[in-house]
Amino acid sequence: MINLPNRKHIRLKNYDYSLSGWYYVTICTQNRECLFGQIVGVAPCGDPPNDRRVRPSMVLNDAGKMVDQKIIELKKYQNIEINIYCVMPNHIHFVLIITSQYGSTRGSTPTIMETAANNNPDGPIRGSAPTNPTLGEYIKRFKTLTTKIYIDNVEKNNWQPFNKRLWQRNYYEHIIRNETELAKIQNYIKSNPDIWERDRNKIKMTTI
Repeated sequence: MINLPNRKHIRLKNYDYSLSGWYYVTICTQNRECLFGQIVGVAPCGDPPNDRRVRPSMVLNDAGKMVDQKIIELKKYQNIEINIYCVMPNHIHFVLIITSQYGSTRGSTPTIMETAANNNPDGPIRGSAPTNPTLGEYIKRFKTLTTKIYIDNVEKNNWQPFNKRLWQRNYYEHIIRNETELAKIQNYIKSNPDIWERDRNKIKMTTI
């Protein structure tokens, strides 16, 4: 008999993820397979004026370009904005903003402080008649669409096959509470190619 690990519930209990707000999201490929391209360049050890070494950068393959485009296209939803994002060889990071109630007239993007002031810090109880799709539902749509396109291209254009599913079943999210958190997250996303060699998401997992 195989003892499967218990899945850790990583969502904030009782929080309504259809609310307007700023969300930091990380999604990894299944088994952390590197399917979207590669990191090229050498990280500089210092910053002397004559240092001509190239900083690491992410070079997207066709699959990576597809994922990149579909992140941008999340903005097709009238209440969604993407603040910053990065496609890495086997995972993606982005800051997604839910700006308003779905179906309402789109107004200005709420600031983080406005979001914190308007939302209960402990999270409203679901059942208060939300009209937005939840963050999880947006991510599910993104995963479903990119998986379908990827499968089509495995068959038609010889993209690298994947094992059972393109994306891990779950994803990491963090509700951004203030400008300090946002600045740290933005800097982390921007510098992700630089830290690839020590990124914990680089490690390939073994299927159980």
